[in-house]
Amino acid sequence: MNQADSKPTPSGDIDPALLEILVCPVTKGPLRYDRERGELVSEAARLAYPIRDGIPIMLPDEARSLDG
Repeated sequence: MNQADSKPTPSGDIDPALLEILVCPVTKGPLRYDRERGELVSEAARLAYPIRDGIPIMLPDEARSLDG
């Protein structure tokens, strides 16, 4: 277990263990965590999924388009 796993996550952060298993619901591809914006980004789908109170909202209708 690394040090990041043992620390509690602030309300805007996401659990590192959860981040390892989440995939984009559209492409089933990997997600990148953007801590500054509080989003999970799917480069393949060009979507950014919001994280609210530490919970990723993995609904395409709630995602922000990276294309504009």
